[in-house]
Amino acid sequence: MTEPIRYELIKTCKQSGARLGKLHTPHGTFETPMFMPVGTLATVKTMSPEELKEMGAGVILSNTYHLWLRPGHDIVKEAGGLHKFMNWDQPILTDSGGFQVFSLSDLRQIEEKGVHFRNHLSGEKLFLSPEGAMDIQNALGSDIMMAFDECPPYPAEYDYMKSSVERTSRWAERCLTAHARKDVQGLFGIVQGGEYEELRKQSAQDLVSLDFPGYAIGGLSVGEPKDVMNRVLDFTTPHLPSDKPRYLMGVGSPDSLIDGAIRGIDMFDCVLPTRIARNGTLMTSNGRLVVRNAKYARDFGPLDENCDCKVCRNYSRAYIRHLVKANETFGFRLTTYHNLYFLLNLMKQVRQAIMDDRLLDFKEEFFEQYGFNKPNAKNF
Repeated sequence: MTEPIRYELIKTCKQSGARLGKLHTPHGTFETPMFMPVGTLATVKTMSPEELKEMGAGVILSNTYHLWLRPGHDIVKEAGGLHKFMNWDQPILTDSGGFQVFSLSDLRQIEEKGVHFRNHLSGEKLFLSPEGAMDIQNALGSDIMMAFDECPPYPAEYDYMKSSVERTSRWAERCLTAHARKDVQGLFGIVQGGEYEELRKQSAQDLVSLDFPGYAIGGLSVGEPKDVMNRVLDFTTPHLPSDKPRYLMGVGSPDSLIDGAIRGIDMFDCVLPTRIARNGTLMTSNGRLVVRNAKYARDFGPLDENCDCKVCRNYSRAYIRHLVKANETFGFRLTTYHNLYFLLNLMKQVRQAIMDDRLLDFKEEFFEQYGFNKPNAKNF
């Protein structure tokens, strides 16, 4: 049987070791490293599918937990699957719901069978198991599914993390067994282990032995310093197969995208660009810009003079500030479009730098212009 998800290595950057590749899916082939916009409830907030394609998005994410609660995976299945339901004919990745189970519910009980918890909307008692997560994602029909894992807190004691990693490995095996549509949906395993090198190695080896078509690295971007995240990537990615895609979950700040690519990551996702856009915070080539600030009230220049997105070509900081301050939806649409375009274009530049064997030089240039090298630089 041909795997529905396949990774093709095109080039390795001689300067950095970063990978340029192609991700082949049932709904198209797209270059990596890539940033994937997040559409939690089957929509990237304020954006249309047409706009996402226009700005160069490839894979987008939707969330198993939230779609299970509303409208219900049975309704999505009846509609013909998530692609038809949301009018998106390119690849979709669904997470397992595990992160939401562990982050949104204060009352939860973990057992070998699965997790008991409460609906964060209604308080209703719910239960989710590896088999349940597979059943929901099979019904949603995403191109890439994620195995159900335990998402431990940061920081966590070694003994707790060791027990968690072992449980996640057992759950991963159960997910593979329960996955009912292996011919059209690829299932990724999730490497856990916190900041412990031995446990990351153990988790990676456990999952690689199960021969998933791709591997995610979870449990990062959860409050740890950036140097800790980079160190974990340094000792984790060497244990993952070079012929399969590597996905760093929940990472979307510009510096982390570049640092992750240098460490061999192919896929990234994060709600960061859309979430901060709704607060009037923009990513620009010269660093963070908070357009709500009073100093932009009479600034009739673009958000970013170095950006060629349609927002920067057509609308001023003053106008966008007015819309955001007035709580106008169009303002949030403009800021969201720009932030997503910025990250998608950044990854395009990263891919070109890999092709040109100069990703480390690109990082130095980008960090200098963005302001990451300045003392007390403001990040997201």
